[in-house]
Amino acid sequence: MTRFSDATRQQKLAVLVGAAVLLCILPFVVQLAGNAWVRIIDIALLYVLLALGLNIVVGYAGLLDLGYVAFYAVGAYMLGLLASPQLTDTFASISAALPGGLHTPWWVVIPLGALVAGGAGVLLGAPTLKLRGDYLAIVTLGFGEIVRVFMNNLDAPVNITNGPKGIASIDEISMFGFSLGKTHNFFGLEWPKVTNYYFLFLILVIFAVVICYRLERSRIGRAWMAIREDEVAAKAMGINTRNLKLLAFGMGATFGGVSGVMFASFQGFISPESFSLQESVMIVAMVVLGGIGHLPGVIVGALLLAALPEVLRYVAGPLQQMTDGRLDASILRQLLIALAMIGIMLSRPRGLWPSPEHGRVRAGGAETPPPQGPGGELPVKLPHGELPAATQIPPTTGHIIPTER
Repeated sequence: MTRFSDATRQQKLAVLVGAAVLLCILPFVVQLAGNAWVRIIDIALLYVLLALGLNIVVGYAGLLDLGYVAFYAVGAYMLGLLASPQLTDTFASISAALPGGLHTPWWVVIPLGALVAGGAGVLLGAPTLKLRGDYLAIVTLGFGEIVRVFMNNLDAPVNITNGPKGIASIDEISMFGFSLGKTHNFFGLEWPKVTNYYFLFLILVIFAVVICYRLERSRIGRAWMAIREDEVAAKAMGINTRNLKLLAFGMGATFGGVSGVMFASFQGFISPESFSLQESVMIVAMVVLGGIGHLPGVIVGALLLAALPEVLRYVAGPLQQMTDGRLDASILRQLLIALAMIGIMLSRPRGLWPSPEHGRVRAGGAETPPPQGPGGELPVKLPHGELPAATQIPPTTGHIIPTER
C-alpha cells in the first residue's frame, strides 16, 4: 500500500512539474508565430478567472447568475478611475492635490477591486434571496444591464466615466520598478507586454484554482452543494441558506472584480461596450459547456470558448473570399461559434469534462451498474441490510388473509 501511494505521489509530482515547465515555455514558443497569439492566451486566462468565479455561484451554490459581467465592469472602472487622468481632468481639486496625476499602485487596486466587487455581489444577492431559477436569472440579468447603462450615462451632469467614449490612458501595472507594459530582455529571451501579463494572469489563475479547490472540499462548499441539490432539505438540516447564498455571490464577485482590474490594465482602455449581456452569456456558456461544478471542466470550457472566436477569424476570412464577399466575416464567425457550441452540447450533454458520479465509478474508470435482484428488479433494502430474495413478500392477489387476534 505504501509503495502504491509513493508511486502515485511521484506520478502526480511528475505531472505537476511537466505542466509547470510547459506553461512557463508556452508564451516564448507561441510568440514565434506572433505576439497576437500570446494575446489570445492572455484573454483566455482572464476568461478562466471569470469562469472560476461564476462557477462558485452557478456550479457550487446552484444560483443562475446572468449579470456576472457587472462585477467585471466594477473592477475595470475602479482601476480606470484610480489609475488614469479621468478624475484629475474632471475635478480641479483632485488635480491641485495630486499634480503628478492619480496613479494608484497595484497592491492597492487589486485588493480594492476584489473588495468593491464583492460588496456589489452582496448587494445583488440581498434582494434575491427568495428567488430561484428563471426569476433569479431575470433579476441578475437586469442588474448587469443596469450597471452597463449606468456607466454609459455617467458623463453628465458631471463627467465621471466619460460615458460611451470610455476611459483611456489607464496605467499599466508596475511591480518593484518592473513595468509589465514595456519590453524586457531576460535570460537571452524577449519579454514583450503580452508575455509579462501572461505570467501575471497565470499566477492569479493558479491562486484562484487553489481557492476554489479548498472551498469545494470545505464545510462551506458542501453546504453550497446541499443548497444546490435541495434548498428546502438543506434548510431543514440547519444550514443557514441566507448567509451562504450571500457568501456565494460575494466570493464569486471578487473573482470578477480582480479580472476587471487586470483587463483594464492590460487593455489600457475601457468602455461600456466591453461589458454587454453577450459577455455574461458567454461566461455562463463556459461553465456549462465545460462541466458545471467541476474545476478542470470549467477551465477547459473557458479556454475553448475564449480562444475559439479568435481562431475562427482565420477560418471566416477565407470563407468570405470564397463567396466573393457575399457573407460578412463577423456574422460567419458567430455562426461557426454557435454551430460549435451546439455540436458540443449534442455530443457531450453533461459538458466536456463533467464531474464523476460518486459511487458509480470504479478505480479503472468504468461505471458500476446498480445491484439487481434475481428477476432484474432492484432489491428492497431494509435498515439492517438487504432483504433476501427467498424471503421477499409475493405480490398480493387481491384476497385478504384473515389474521388471528
